[in-house]
Amino acid sequence: MATTLGENIIGFDRLPQTIPHFCFESFRRHNKADALAFKTGDIWKYLSGTEVIERVKRIAAGLAALGVKAGDRVAIISENRPEWSFVDLAILSLRAVNVPIYTTQAVEQIRFILENSGAKILFVSGKKLWKHAENAVQSVERLEKLVFFDDDGKPQGNSRALTLADVEAKGDEFNKIDRDAIDRALSEIETTDLATIIYTSGTTGEPKGVMLTHENFVSNIIAISKGLPIRSSDRSLAVLPLSHIFERTVFYVLCTNGVSIHYCAAFDQLASHLQEVKPTIMTAVPRLFEQVYHKIVKKGKAAGGWKTKLFEWALEVGQEYSDAKDKHGAVSPMLAARQAVANRLVFSKWREGVGRSLKFFVSGGAPLSKKLSYAFWAAGIPILQGYGMTEGCITCANRPEDNKVGSIGRPFDGIEMKISEKDGEVLIRGKNVMQGYYNNPEETAKVLDDEGYYHTGDVGYQDNDGHFYITDRLKDLFKLSNGKYVAPLQVESLLKQSPLVSQPVVVGSGRKQVGALIVPDWDALKEEMKAEGHHATGSREELCEDPQFIKRVQRDAIELTRELSDYERVKRVYLLPREFSIDKGEMTPTLKIKRGVIDEKFSEAIDEICGS
Repeated sequence: MATTLGENIIGFDRLPQTIPHFCFESFRRHNKADALAFKTGDIWKYLSGTEVIERVKRIAAGLAALGVKAGDRVAIISENRPEWSFVDLAILSLRAVNVPIYTTQAVEQIRFILENSGAKILFVSGKKLWKHAENAVQSVERLEKLVFFDDDGKPQGNSRALTLADVEAKGDEFNKIDRDAIDRALSEIETTDLATIIYTSGTTGEPKGVMLTHENFVSNIIAISKGLPIRSSDRSLAVLPLSHIFERTVFYVLCTNGVSIHYCAAFDQLASHLQEVKPTIMTAVPRLFEQVYHKIVKKGKAAGGWKTKLFEWALEVGQEYSDAKDKHGAVSPMLAARQAVANRLVFSKWREGVGRSLKFFVSGGAPLSKKLSYAFWAAGIPILQGYGMTEGCITCANRPEDNKVGSIGRPFDGIEMKISEKDGEVLIRGKNVMQGYYNNPEETAKVLDDEGYYHTGDVGYQDNDGHFYITDRLKDLFKLSNGKYVAPLQVESLLKQSPLVSQPVVVGSGRKQVGALIVPDWDALKEEMKAEGHHATGSREELCEDPQFIKRVQRDAIELTRELSDYERVKRVYLLPREFSIDKGEMTPTLKIKRGVIDEKFSEAIDEICGS
């Protein structure tokens, strides 16, 4: 019978408190035939727990043969795939330090991370990422070896280049000489050993290297395992990047609990993977839910006639039902009956879209609007919003039995959270909190106080039931010329409810009123304008200046923000032809907007809609 609520980790406290020990013990204990799974072409391939341990130890032995020892830094730049996890656990097994790099990281930042961390070896997935990273890597002299996951990814004539197969072959030779070397290295790992240096995405200035130990992660593994109903019979789909703290911590949690983990290398594979894997647990970010929701709404409204009326009725019923459950914990018999009809005729199809087996999503990274949360809840797909940061792993989340929409839930066991009386900042303390920023004591001192609290930079509050809420980033709050402060993140979450909006950035610092720079969903906007009898021809640049297009998006913005205080409402919008991008320096690798860059680059447009 499948175990639950932390039962999978009973006995793990007798193990050394390190990541490899927890993962290896779980792989041995469960030895599932599908411990890890990945897709090649049209075929899913499965790896048993025993096979995973063998691969990891062979790679660890190969790294030892290449001279990797305790404390050495080894970097990885790769999409999600089993090799990422093999190499990660192999690095940690040698008491070395994993330095993950986002696949979307700018070239200059890749160079900075490799040089700042002093990485000895860099693992690269294949040709595509090598093409992106090559210029950054070539000038890093300290880098001794490049190891490519794909055999055909290895560049010809590069004396530093190897393949993962080469490393594993060296591991086989190493094991013939000393069969017990890796087990000895495993036995020497200390809980206080540095496990990883994860570089923050750098919304301002150079990235900072967050130092996390084995204890930081293990304390989080235990706390989350006890807080969420995770069973060894569960299946998961890993679509968020493993280079990010969220998905990496989740991988360790799921691995420790014996969950079958399926890799999804790209978002465009998600729809088919959901149908094939039928996950029961999955992590995601609001952007994914927004895209899925808008596609569902678009399809429902395009059906026409009674089908569209039925769809719109079901959405209204679902919102009313979820609102009642959320605020009062109960619904009237009449509303329950209407919800049952909506569920049978409309929402059942939503569940089919995510494989029908999903128990819950865990969402993090940004606020998720109540409207979207209620819609998925009504469809029988609960979203548990949580909260974390690179400097503190995953700190809190809603629980299935205590899901308060709009909140980030309650802290997990052993983690303290409080709100600063000074400025409303969220403060965190616990074994999950980082050791500091690598080679950067000045920045460390700014965020870790004498009492051990990490100052998150997020503004929020706690309600009477103990649930926490995030309202914005402290540094993102801006003041209008009338002295009123605006929290842009919350306003943007409302604007994202419009199917016509792809990317909104709320602006107005130092100006008379709030406005929004909006990148429309161009396909949806053109269809909407045609339906309203307007021409939708011309380039995007031309349509951005079309008064009818501007008014149509502006209408949604005004409607969605009308319940805010007058000074917070979006009164005018400015349309942009292309999405904000990492390459142009407008977004971080984790897709956070660099507001300072946006304010400077679009200052004339902001003056136009907000008043100078």
